[in-house]
Amino acid sequence: MSADSGLKTFRDADGLWEGHDVMEVASPQGFAKDPELVLEFYNQRRRQLLEASPNAGHKALVRLEQHYDVSILTQNVDNLHEKAGSSRVIHLHGELLKARSTVDEELILDWEGDLRLGDLDGKGHQLRPHIVWFGEMVPLLELAAELTQQADILIVIGTSMQVYPAANLIHYVGPSTPIHFVDPRPSVGASDFNQLHLIAKTAAEGVPELVDSLLEGV
Repeated sequence: MSADSGLKTFRDADGLWEGHDVMEVASPQGFAKDPELVLEFYNQRRRQLLEASPNAGHKALVRLEQHYDVSILTQNVDNLHEKAGSSRVIHLHGELLKARSTVDEELILDWEGDLRLGDLDGKGHQLRPHIVWFGEMVPLLELAAELTQQADILIVIGTSMQVYPAANLIHYVGPSTPIHFVDPRPSVGASDFNQLHLIAKTAAEGVPELVDSLLEGV
């Protein structure tokens, strides 16, 4: 979704993210091994995000919300949906502009600047990015599954369908629920699901097109 806003993902680079093995920079083991590397990696992502703007796909979902009850379940850790104006965004994998305690997971702080070794919570514990790393629990997964089960329409945008457990959410929709899958290289086929509509375009191209069709006659 955010690739069209200039934010790079690791899905297109054989497990590499900005030249790093994702397990080096997106796992508890990587953080334990080299916390400075991990913190600086996310500092760079944070700086990039602060320069980024929502694209036409983000803005189209805001238009959709004016006529539909829209919940956005995102694996992205940026705030571009919120910046565009979407009001109900559930971040399954955390938020880049927040930090949390390495000991007290409930202690979460807004954090737009660099995060460094020595940045501590009120009890003297090191802070870390508020990101769900590989191997960690996804706290909001149950809520996401509940919302998916209730959906009258499911829109899937720009995902490789390779990151679990989030990739399983598509299986929670009812058999008659239409699924619109927007991705330039769709990882599912038309025969994989009932009522599947493929749009082989980027988010910035395909989502406005889909929203226009959903708003026809509304």
